[in-house]
Amino acid sequence: MAGDLPDYYFRVRENGAAVFRVDTENRQRRIEMDQIAVINIKNGEVKPHGDRQLSDEDIAQIETWMAERMALLAQRDIDDIHRAVDYLNITTQWVQSKAADDQLEDVTDALLLAMHDLRSILVRKKADRLMNAQDAAE
Repeated sequence: MAGDLPDYYFRVRENGAAVFRVDTENRQRRIEMDQIAVINIKNGEVKPHGDRQLSDEDIAQIETWMAERMALLAQRDIDDIHRAVDYLNITTQWVQSKAADDQLEDVTDALLLAMHDLRSILVRKKADRLMNAQDAAE
């Protein structure tokens, strides 16, 4: 089992991770995790833990993890949006076929305001993209 473990472990936190070096090469053959840094994924900050100096290998592993994590979070964001589109369709079907008047009264204003806000921003962003494409073509 010990041979299968990675050299580093990243404990995900809300805005990043705590980074540990994994050690199985000790006299008791126990797994030891030594915290070496804390990462803030939002601003790219890496803080060594305590008085620790990070090695080039530590920094390379951290940078690789951060790039992979940011790609994963970006993919999750777009997946969430695709699910939101599906949910809007499901909501439309619910409103058309199942919703009672009191249920509609409860959600109509909130849905209309949220959809109006979303539509306004989508239309503005679409217009910006079209204008930029037109300017680039000229």
